Amino acid sequence: MKHQQIYISWAAQIIAALILAQTLFFKFSGATESVALFTKLGVEPFGRYGAGIMELITVILLLNARWAWIGAILGIGTMSGAILAHLIILGIESAGDGGYLFFLALITLTCCLTVAYIRKSDILAKFYFLT
Repeated sequence: MKHQQIYISWAAQIIAALILAQTLFFKFSGATESVALFTKLGVEPFGRYGAGIMELITVILLLNARWAWIGAILGIGTMSGAILAHLIILGIESAGDGGYLFFLALITLTCCLTVAYIRKSDILAKFYFLT
């Protein structure tokens, strides 16, 4: 990777990790907004805890240079699910947040896609090894 790509990847990794880490407190503490959101999805409390655990693992992986590509893939999957939940069930604006959570999910997805694209050689090398 070129130096510029490394800097862009790390910026995207840190932004995604910060956004995901910020929401962890609300998921694990049982904040009323988080409980209401997952209740509307019909998966409270296990869905909330499961999403929190998945996001925590994603944060840890994104902040590790060797495993950032796995974190990016997990982040893409997790945020795709969150965005679909907003579009299909919750609505873009949920719990009067003005679309803030939806916007954060879009930013996180974009960051994870950026990391995956920049680190595609790592991803392809791992899958090539499996064949």
